[in-house]
Amino acid sequence: MLHCPPSLPSGFRLLYADDALLALDKPAGLLSVPGRGEDKQDCLSARVQASYPDAQIVHRLDMATSGILLMARGAPMQRLLSIAFQTRALEKHYVAIVSGLMPDDAGSIDLPLAADWPQRPRQKVDLHLGKPSLTHWQVLARDPVQGRSTVRLTPVTGRSHQLRVHLQALGHPILGDALYASGADAAHPRLMLHACTLRLAHPLTGAPLEINCPAPFLPDGLDRQPACA
Repeated sequence: MLHCPPSLPSGFRLLYADDALLALDKPAGLLSVPGRGEDKQDCLSARVQASYPDAQIVHRLDMATSGILLMARGAPMQRLLSIAFQTRALEKHYVAIVSGLMPDDAGSIDLPLAADWPQRPRQKVDLHLGKPSLTHWQVLARDPVQGRSTVRLTPVTGRSHQLRVHLQALGHPILGDALYASGADAAHPRLMLHACTLRLAHPLTGAPLEINCPAPFLPDGLDRQPACA
């Protein structure tokens, strides 16, 4: 059973906690780890480590992305969870609102990605030098009035900005994306991308563990799975 403690006064919300790992709900606009410069030291990992000194970062979410971020309790657990990410032993799902009405109900985007060095931190599709990158997607809802679609995204690989670049390449950029959308599509108060579900084998027991975190920007009842069952 998931242990779901309440929000803590130190500025983060726990979705799950035990002796091996922590799952946090990262808000949009907060760094996962410290950045360069004194003005970029506030981040989720630092807030968590103030209450859990043994917490170690395992993976990151873009600053603009919200949702589930996993941290390990101590170096041995960090190694085990890092291996799980590297070997793709975890299942991750995101939800996003994208521009336009996607004509198909589901599909895959298999396009290699590479850094766009002249326009860092942007990434780009590069058929010759890019690293293999694969994303599965499924339409959850379409809004013909506003001309947008809500999609579930399942990245198989974990490239930087993978979901954002893949959706742009498909012709349906994520709303609120200041890097990859333009005009009205970019003019939203936040990036409409959220890490909503994480499934893995518990690093100590091997038991299946599923963590859910509903997207704050989705209508009630649409892909809303409670964080605590």
